[in-house]
Amino acid sequence: MHLHENWSAIKSVFCDAFRSSFHYAIATVNADGEPHITPIGSMILGKPGHGLYFEEFTRTMPINMRANKKICVLAVNSSRWYWIRSLVKGRFATAPAVRLYGTVGEARLATDDEIGRWRQRVSHLRLTKGHKLLWANMKFVRDIEFTRMEPMLIGSMTSELWKGRA
Repeated sequence: MHLHENWSAIKSVFCDAFRSSFHYAIATVNADGEPHITPIGSMILGKPGHGLYFEEFTRTMPINMRANKKICVLAVNSSRWYWIRSLVKGRFATAPAVRLYGTVGEARLATDDEIGRWRQRVSHLRLTKGHKLLWANMKFVRDIEFTRMEPMLIGSMTSELWKGRA
């Protein structure tokens, strides 16, 4: 699959996934080869093949990344009505899920622009107690360079959704 050619569709899946579940699943591997999955809601995709996430609440991921900086991110549109509608119609109108594979950089201070983008994303929750408790002091990010994508293919229900299929 062509990562850059499908970037718009990938971003759309990520948007739908965040809207339906507020997170993505990021898989890392520890030094012994044991997998670990962490829900991350603060990932932001940028130009094709690039993204970042705020590293504020993760504990195991940074330890795993000392040994292996490769990750896999899974984004799934978890909307119940999306799935029911798709099952009734016998096809998905939009891609239901995608995996992105890549490598993370070192933790660094977020730029004002990155913090602004994150605040904009969660601005509709700004009047909640949790908003202030969770997101008032987001400071550190890790850049991600994605090298490939793997769409979730569900037979004929998704056969026409991705460009450049092998």
